[in-house]
Amino acid sequence: MLFSSCEENKDKLQLEVFETSRSGHQLQKIENVDEGVDKPIQIQINPEKTYQTLIGFGGSFTESSAYLLNQLSKENRKKIIDAYFSDQGAKYSLTRTHMNSCDFSLGQYSYAPVEGDLELEHFSVEEDEDDIIPMIKEAMKASSEGFKILSSPWTAPPWMKDNKDWVGGKLKEEFYPTWALFFSKYVDAYAKHGIDIWGFTVENEPHGNGNNWESMHYTPQEMTKFVNNHLGPQLEKDGKQNVKILGYDQNREGLREWVDEMFDERHQPNYYDGTAVHWYESTFKVFSEELQYARKKASEKILLQTEACVDDQVPVWQEDDWYWRKEATDWGFTWAPEERKHLHPKYRPVYRYARDIIGCINNEVEGWIDWNMVLDRQGGPNWFENWCVAPVIVDPDKDEVYFTPLYHVMAHFSKFIRPGAKRIDYKINEDADLLVTAATNPDGSHIVIVFNTSKKLKNFELQLGNQSSVVSISPQALQSIVIQNKT
Repeated sequence: MLFSSCEENKDKLQLEVFETSRSGHQLQKIENVDEGVDKPIQIQINPEKTYQTLIGFGGSFTESSAYLLNQLSKENRKKIIDAYFSDQGAKYSLTRTHMNSCDFSLGQYSYAPVEGDLELEHFSVEEDEDDIIPMIKEAMKASSEGFKILSSPWTAPPWMKDNKDWVGGKLKEEFYPTWALFFSKYVDAYAKHGIDIWGFTVENEPHGNGNNWESMHYTPQEMTKFVNNHLGPQLEKDGKQNVKILGYDQNREGLREWVDEMFDERHQPNYYDGTAVHWYESTFKVFSEELQYARKKASEKILLQTEACVDDQVPVWQEDDWYWRKEATDWGFTWAPEERKHLHPKYRPVYRYARDIIGCINNEVEGWIDWNMVLDRQGGPNWFENWCVAPVIVDPDKDEVYFTPLYHVMAHFSKFIRPGAKRIDYKINEDADLLVTAATNPDGSHIVIVFNTSKKLKNFELQLGNQSSVVSISPQALQSIVIQNKT
């Protein structure tokens, strides 16, 4: 069930094919040969035409995930860390974590708890030293190539805000300098633990989250003022000008207004290094036009997808097929206004992940970060009881671990498309059931990702120059195809 030469006058491509399918394959290497295929779908890849450089793929270090690892046996803790970061695992290369608490914390806390501490003399990341920091350091040890860390605050401490609360409100302008210093202090504090911070998003979801958990509101103008007048200059003054600053960090539909302001030519100097987006505006739309608009507005800047998950859903335990069925719901299924409910139908979690990652790559996004790496059977712990699903679910009381199909979907991208890869051009003759993206790694290998959304086996002829081979993909399956560069 793999590949055969389609035409005698074409050389056979040397392929390795790895498949995850509804029928039970889990990143399985496919070895069987399928001869005699008539008129397969044609997929041509063209490494000569390149697009964006890819930064990486991965997930997020949260207090909830790290706390759960602390409850497991050493063997299962290592199993999960290795599954995400080792060469034998998913080889995550781009990650995120939260600064101060978020909903996926055990409670609310800040690294700057002392009111009026304008110079942050009492700043401390002690809250992270029992959980998040050890998890990151173990991941660093497991990773042979390392990974980037993007850090995001959900809110400043309440004493800096106009409503004096963890939820909602705005940062008071008198505290802009102190809040900028906070970011710099954070870099130093993590560096003392041997952890380098690659970049920041200025604020997680500046539109807020319906006043439910930690949040702080900015308009595009307010965030840009803070970045260009305070955060950027502070990091530059402290010798941290190489730390990336990404703006926005919320759903893609609102992207245009933000990039118009962030990258307006009147802002000089401009300290933004790029833009971050989330996927929660719809369970099926990629918002291609918005992503393309952002790329054209700031062609040399970074564009990252920084958060995604199956939200507002208690995980289904040890039932792989549920993740392939159209039964999951999100926040909008219940809470979206009636005129927007069409954007939030029930969906298949595997499809949502695979479609979105492929769609993002094909629309100029340079990296894709999942939310929590590990959650429990309830979809927490979460102080607000905002239950969600993670690729790995654990039962700490029984010391059991469940790798959901979402883990394997993430690994199809993170393991095979490496940092520095260039997205390359491809053409496919019409088949709406097959979704495709392709890239060339720094080592010269070509990676083709194919997602078969249909319930039928599909055969396609993969063509590269004068070489070709036919590949069979199972019904409802995702494949990563590795083509080694001949030198």
